[in-house]
Amino acid sequence: MSIYGAMFSGVSGLAAQSQALGMISDNISNVNTIGYKGTVARFSTLVTEAATTTHYSPGGVRSSPYQMIDRQGLLQGSASNTDIAIVGNGFFVVNEDANPGIGDDYLFTRAGNFTMDENGNLLSNGYYLQGWRLDTLGALPANTSVLSSLETVNISNLTGAARQTTNIELALNLPGGTSSVVGDNYSTTVTVYDKQGGTHDLTYTWTKTAVNTWTVDASFPAGADFADTDTGAAVLDPTVALGTVTFNADGTLASVVATAPYGTVTGGQIQLYADYDGSAATTSTQDRQQITLDIGTIGFGDGLTQYEGDYFPSIIEQDGLSFGSFTGVTIDEDGVVTALFDNGQQRSIFQLPLATFRNPNGLESRNGNAYLQSGISGDALLLTANTGGSGTIAPSSLESSTVDLAEEFTNMIITQRAYSASAKIISTADEMLEELIRIR
Repeated sequence: MSIYGAMFSGVSGLAAQSQALGMISDNISNVNTIGYKGTVARFSTLVTEAATTTHYSPGGVRSSPYQMIDRQGLLQGSASNTDIAIVGNGFFVVNEDANPGIGDDYLFTRAGNFTMDENGNLLSNGYYLQGWRLDTLGALPANTSVLSSLETVNISNLTGAARQTTNIELALNLPGGTSSVVGDNYSTTVTVYDKQGGTHDLTYTWTKTAVNTWTVDASFPAGADFADTDTGAAVLDPTVALGTVTFNADGTLASVVATAPYGTVTGGQIQLYADYDGSAATTSTQDRQQITLDIGTIGFGDGLTQYEGDYFPSIIEQDGLSFGSFTGVTIDEDGVVTALFDNGQQRSIFQLPLATFRNPNGLESRNGNAYLQSGISGDALLLTANTGGSGTIAPSSLESSTVDLAEEFTNMIITQRAYSASAKIISTADEMLEELIRIR
């Protein structure tokens, strides 16, 4: 019985070491697989319960795979804006189908080498990246705790909408002291945008009327006017007086007084209505737009100033944009996917969740370096990056395989020797049986 038991124990050793070699071979094969997590063999004894204190019954050994899914791989830089990696806990959520339905599994992966397919969907190894769609204000949906709240991240058919000019910031120096005399005037032209992205040149003219006192007028050269109100019976004029500006003795802004009816003043800001279609009947619901000119803070030199020297504009900025075409995306550390447009506009369109598990090593492996939730892993918990124990997202990076070739080759040698030893058990037991049969 013991000889046969020894032989069967050797057979179990061969099977266990063969399985261990299979794990090692998979690890070595995936040494360059993005986001791959190595698997090791864990051996446990097989005990025959017939054994007693005076009689031993051989059992054997068995091996089982242990996936080290929670091990962090090294990061490597990438030139692609859609390559992302996770530093810390969590997995990207992906799906088998671009439009998930019944029977389409949600899977989880650390392989962040996402590319765009012909429909503009981001996918990696055949799985489609999932994220929360953001509204126009960049806010998340109301319910972010369930997988059904996610959508496939799609970056096609995006255009940068035109944006009308609502604010202009000016910082300039008007010549003071002996550098100017009453009657001197200087002009500042700003390109502004209407609601459809059309451009218009708005010119502000500064005229010195007394010591430390200047008036400001506004004019459109052609195709646009100023309205005195936002009503359908407004009076339109292409050139209007907006107000009077005075300066303190130290050259800082002292006061801004509006000139009715076209200009209104709040602190260091002058408001006016621009009318782009030449019709007094249209209001801001169609084309009319209030534009605020910010010339600084009363009592400070942070905008309009009057110092000895030349006329010198240092800041001319406005917030309008023309129509823009999509140029690409970026993904930041919080997982926010931002669309970029050639007019300078940026729009946040998705936010990527990170799925965490109580026991990530209990996930079930699937083709394409992805994992499926199991009863051992626990349920997926969707979190935003860097919250609740989840990791952060590293943009333009990829997570390397956790395989260490030196360790794998060492384990291969040990496994080979253990396999040979198990085979020796069988051959020795065979010799003992043969010797037993020869007994007469």
